[in-house]
Amino acid sequence: MNQTRKVVLRFPHESADQPLVCELALRFGLVFNILRASISPHREGLMVLELVGDTEKQEKGLAFLRDKGLDIEPLSQDIRKIERRCYHCGACVGVCPTGALYLDQKNYQVYFDENRCIACEFCVQSCPTHAMEALI
Repeated sequence: MNQTRKVVLRFPHESADQPLVCELALRFGLVFNILRASISPHREGLMVLELVGDTEKQEKGLAFLRDKGLDIEPLSQDIRKIERRCYHCGACVGVCPTGALYLDQKNYQVYFDENRCIACEFCVQSCPTHAMEALI
């Protein structure tokens, strides 16, 4: 059964110029969608990736990337909302392209759905109280 998973890949400088992500499709039959990337040859890089495929194949593909020296973590660990700083002004809601941040019309509270987040960091830039934080 196909599952979708969003992960953050951190490339060490010695791996940044290798086509490792393509191997996920070729070797493991996974479909991938690059949500965000900042990679330059001979420099460390970062890629936010959405993987679609069988869970076992995903695990094998990610293990392959780890063996090649990449650090991998779930996407939800990279953007977080610090509740004590949030005044629920909604500034972040208007800039969020995926609806991961939304305003509940009943109680006028801003909520964060980590599963919809693509770590674009628009919310981090727009939040006047720094309630949204990027860990990247």
